[in-house]
Amino acid sequence: MKKFLTVIGVVFIIGVYAYDQYLKNDDFNTTDTYAPEDDFRNKKENTYYLPTSTTGAIVFHNNYTLSYNEAHEQAEWVAYMLKKSDIVYTKRKRPYFNEDKAVKTKSADWRSYKNSGYDRGHLCPAGDRRKTINSYNETFLTSNISPQDHDFNAGIWNDLEQLVRTWAKSYNDVYVVTGGVLKGNLKTIGKDQVSVPDYFYKIIFKDQGDTSKMIGFIIPNRPNETQALQSYVVSVDYIESQTGIDFFPKLDDALEINLERAASTKGWRFR
Repeated sequence: MKKFLTVIGVVFIIGVYAYDQYLKNDDFNTTDTYAPEDDFRNKKENTYYLPTSTTGAIVFHNNYTLSYNEAHEQAEWVAYMLKKSDIVYTKRKRPYFNEDKAVKTKSADWRSYKNSGYDRGHLCPAGDRRKTINSYNETFLTSNISPQDHDFNAGIWNDLEQLVRTWAKSYNDVYVVTGGVLKGNLKTIGKDQVSVPDYFYKIIFKDQGDTSKMIGFIIPNRPNETQALQSYVVSVDYIESQTGIDFFPKLDDALEINLERAASTKGWRFR
């Protein structure tokens, strides 16, 4: 009887310890699906600025919103407001990548990237969400990553991400939309057959009424050692033609047409 009670006691202790570790390591205790009572950063920025979804699979997270494309096993876009107050330099421990439970069709297994020769490239950068541990960890869901050439990811794409943070600090806030161009006969990696985009785009919008400004980039997913970021500036209309996505459809039509047809660096300070 004593032996039996001892075994029960050991099992109970192990169970309590395991549960405690689960709570400590559950870095994704954030709301993963939309509900009206969710305390979003700002309801307008999570609905009013959103692009259209070609798949209907929109997922609202606390720190960004995405449209998942199951056929390509990644988001066709990730959108979020980047505020000056978000830009902090707190060092965070990088967590493991996790599947996104809010994606009904399941997001890609992180192992699909293993030994593929490609980085797990963030769409909403972890560097944009260092303010809290939860906001940082939320960027490590596999719905927020796409296969990127290492030299591209660590090179010109990283330069663009840093420039966007500089703009957020200079202009107090900017709205950002990012994704891969998911068209054509793309190479795939891993058991989930994750598509490898040939190009990535990023759109930055500063909403300031009649003086609002917008800039778009499309950059090849390959090493770049010579060309400046300015050489990749394109109109948002061009990005729409390449992706089939309607960006900022709720803006006033006249303003939207004016902003999206321009391929200009005017009003944007480059370093």
